[in-house]
Amino acid sequence: SVSPVFCPLHQVLAESNPGRYGFLWQWFDEIYVLLDLLLQQHHLARCSASFSENFYSLKRIPMGDCGQQPLVTAGLPKRQHWKSLLLLVLVPYLKGKLEKLVSSLREEDEYSIHPPSSSWKRFYRAFLAAYPFVNMTWEGWFLIQQLCYILGKAQHHSPMLRLAGVRLVRLTAEDLQALEKKMAGTTSSQTHSIKRQVQSAVRKALGGIAFSLSTGLSVSVFFLQFLDWWYSSENQETIKSLTALPTPPPPVHLDHGTGTVLLPKLKTVCPLCRKVRVNATALSTSGFVFCYRCVYNYVKTHQRCPITGYTTELQHLVKLYSPES
Repeated sequence: SVSPVFCPLHQVLAESNPGRYGFLWQWFDEIYVLLDLLLQQHHLARCSASFSENFYSLKRIPMGDCGQQPLVTAGLPKRQHWKSLLLLVLVPYLKGKLEKLVSSLREEDEYSIHPPSSSWKRFYRAFLAAYPFVNMTWEGWFLIQQLCYILGKAQHHSPMLRLAGVRLVRLTAEDLQALEKKMAGTTSSQTHSIKRQVQSAVRKALGGIAFSLSTGLSVSVFFLQFLDWWYSSENQETIKSLTALPTPPPPVHLDHGTGTVLLPKLKTVCPLCRKVRVNATALSTSGFVFCYRCVYNYVKTHQRCPITGYTTELQHLVKLYSPES
């Protein structure tokens, strides 16, 4: 998965300027799916493999091919191609969304926020209770498949390959030569119609974007390794000297017409319910403090800070604990 490469990038952008790049928090999954779709489609069409499989000099071939293997430039049959693309992109996206939904439902159930009505309560509880077993079955399926592959009892290390109707093999010398010829080959003469020229230009543009993503990922991995080294324990003194900067000015309030809330005069009062705060909770995107229940409901409904209007999600709620508690 290339998601760990994009996560730090969008996190830095969103936290550095929440007003401009805050939407990246809310739509990261969808933006990542589009980029991943483009990347995987490029590699499946060009190399008959996903991005990670091509990185390790592997290719996909139809499961029934036991004789001479087709060249990597021949591509997969359409059925196996689209099934591979679907399983590479859509299944991880849906699984991630389901995990976030379960986490949100558990948090609501724990704090009794918007408890389900009596007609849905049994289903609600049963879903939360059954999900760990469903997830264990899913992960166990992958584990058993990998063990069978290690012991030579299966041709696939992942059930997704079997569902796609393909298997992985190593690239041969003929495959590498075919790839080099394809990269070095020139386009055909410019006698095509305008429609074909436009289609060719679109393909080149999409291919260029996908190629930029694939080559940039290697650089991004190196950059992330550098960040891990920079923020290691040996460099903590350097970090403290760099981060010992003056406190930035408070965020600029938006116009009242945008639906933002005014701050109360007393610091112990919640800006939303105008009562003394209960279970004080701060928003990491702005620093303002509210009642937990008030800010939870507001952020879940509006996806922004009530005071500044910065794009905010539930994961940005930080529970505060006073010495008395």
